[in-house]
Amino acid sequence: MSLNNKVATKFPNLKPRGPGGEALLNAERAKTSFDVKELSKFMYTEKWLDKMNKVLEVITNEPAFDKSGRYYQSRKDKIATGLWKDKRMIELAREHMWDEEDSRLANFLYDQSTPFSLHYGMFIPTLMSQTTDEQKKLFLEPALKHEIIGCYAQTELGHGSNVQGLETTATYIPETNEFEIHSPTLTASKWWIGGLGKAANHAIVMARLITDGKDLGPHPFCVQIRSLEDHRPLAGITVGDIGPKFGFNSVDNGFIMFDHYRVPHVAFLAKYSQVKASTGEYSKPPNAKLSYGTMVYVRANIVMGVRYALAKAATIAIRYSTVRQQFVDAASPKKWDNKVIETPVLDYTMQQYRLLPIVASAYACFFTGREMLRLYDLNQEAMKNGNFTLLADLHASSSGLKSLTTTMAVDSIEECRRACGGHGYSNFSGLGQFYQDYLPNVTWEGDNYILTQQTARYLLKTFRNVVAGKAEPSEYNQTITYL
Repeated sequence: MSLNNKVATKFPNLKPRGPGGEALLNAERAKTSFDVKELSKFMYTEKWLDKMNKVLEVITNEPAFDKSGRYYQSRKDKIATGLWKDKRMIELAREHMWDEEDSRLANFLYDQSTPFSLHYGMFIPTLMSQTTDEQKKLFLEPALKHEIIGCYAQTELGHGSNVQGLETTATYIPETNEFEIHSPTLTASKWWIGGLGKAANHAIVMARLITDGKDLGPHPFCVQIRSLEDHRPLAGITVGDIGPKFGFNSVDNGFIMFDHYRVPHVAFLAKYSQVKASTGEYSKPPNAKLSYGTMVYVRANIVMGVRYALAKAATIAIRYSTVRQQFVDAASPKKWDNKVIETPVLDYTMQQYRLLPIVASAYACFFTGREMLRLYDLNQEAMKNGNFTLLADLHASSSGLKSLTTTMAVDSIEECRRACGGHGYSNFSGLGQFYQDYLPNVTWEGDNYILTQQTARYLLKTFRNVVAGKAEPSEYNQTITYL
């Protein structure tokens, strides 16, 4: 006789010792000196909140957006459900006639990166900002319609922060009016590229432009890497997934190598710099940092996203600290219905010391992030008119703030986890996997130590110019105005 031990556990119908968590939370919320809903309207606007609630109402009942099984999923399952969600979101956008902001809100509420995240976050923004009208029709329009899915291939196995050290080459061939993209060494392999492992069939490839025998440094190319018929890698392409990571396992980070791979002349993104067809004559951009525009955009959005990371971690830890009770204060015992109860952890000064500065930081980063994006938008408008004076200050500001704010966020998430005691170590606290998935922010788009040094160097250079009388205050350079 076989033994069947797969019997569901039956829990006794026990209630928590009173007062319950809901009662403790309500008691704390009753002490609030301001209207929470009015504060939300002030920060986000009523229009944005209404939009968010409408999107939330749609996705709440969508199985593809279900979060309940996340902590049980394998990496393979995470990527599969991410692709399911990405596909379903495209369908929902059509069914409900969502605009771009509605789709962003759906991604925001899903609260987990997916294989298509880099398509929206880096591939499309690069095509928007660094292409000619011809290239917009050829690449951007299909990308917006999801006829092609892309990623951003810059980082290599051998080089990350040192963009100028990238090894992948793109040599212009005048006889055929093509570029030959090649990985000359193992360390030239593009590595860590989100969306590349499984999803992407196109990539923005940063490669060293070589024309007329001259190495002109990294430039962006839009390159098809997989067949649009069967998704197989094209001849001359070796591409795959890099495997499990410390976190962020819902994204298919991949690698790619090129073996003398030919792409047409139009693949070279030519809004700011050009290579003349047939002759290979090079026209340099008005500013050397223009090709890094996507990185500045992503850094600005990382700064913007820090507020949510801080707010999420603080919300979990503070709510937990409100309902978690430990010890009785003999000198000043807490009472509930005239009975002495254990003290909520949040009432202890040490817990407030640990958590309340994180709440303050979340508000500070909210307004800092908004100002960062305002500067980015101001720079975009200025560049349309040929004004590049803000670019250097924007680059330095986004670098410094990305470093500062993401370091604050990572430290705060871990502090919040530890403030939840043993329960913080459970995945169900919402903090463990959150920490793992957020942690790459201190490394990608520039290692935080390197970015801090770059910002310091810019500040010293600007200070010397101010002292020497070579710099004038301008709305396009807040650093000069401040100094």
